[in-house]
Amino acid sequence: MTLVDLVLLAAIIGIGAGLQRLTGMGFALVASPFLVLTLGPVEGILVTNACGVVSSLLNLGIVHRDVEWRRLLRFTPFSLVGIVLGVLVLKVLPADPLAVLVGVLILIAIAVTVFARPGAVNDTVTVSSGFGAASGFMNVTAGVGGPALAVYAVATGWAHRGFAASAQAHFLLLSVLSLVAKGSLPSMESSGWAVTIGAILAGIAIGQRLAGRFAGQALMRVVLVLSTAGALMTIAQALI
Repeated sequence: MTLVDLVLLAAIIGIGAGLQRLTGMGFALVASPFLVLTLGPVEGILVTNACGVVSSLLNLGIVHRDVEWRRLLRFTPFSLVGIVLGVLVLKVLPADPLAVLVGVLILIAIAVTVFARPGAVNDTVTVSSGFGAASGFMNVTAGVGGPALAVYAVATGWAHRGFAASAQAHFLLLSVLSLVAKGSLPSMESSGWAVTIGAILAGIAIGQRLAGRFAGQALMRVVLVLSTAGALMTIAQALI
């Protein structure tokens, strides 16, 4: 990887990790579009999944006392269904269509997140299982399982503190399952991994220092703007 690639990688990963610490999500939304753009759709999503394991594990160590395990048990297990479907899609789509799919899925997820009404949906098993399956599908195909969880949280009126902590456990399991389902790991160079791990640690440390200083809604707007720009760039590259 060139020096420019390493600097870009560090910036992407660091910003994503910091936002995840601040908001409970945002790592994949921010990192996935730009990693796909930089590394390609397959390698980019593999790196996103691998980084998701590390980032979520570190964040979970900080907020584990606020995790609502019972609520996760109604949501996360159904993600396995979505993961299986996503793996099947990955086996039939070539690189450019897959890149377009990644970008479109992210844009759809962002739009749904923006327009969802707080507390408008009853938290039934059907609702939680449906959103759980959607989260798994999007995580394995586009590297972004967070929007489905976020929409579920907003729609059912899940308090932010519990959601932000519980999301780390969900993302950790989803990232591990996605890598297992694909049966492969990223082939990124050692220099890229060194920069990636350092950027995750730095991003979480900065996010920890800034936690509580900014309104959650303002931070999520930043996440959505960056994610939209990255998704549009990913689609444009695949179509050109």
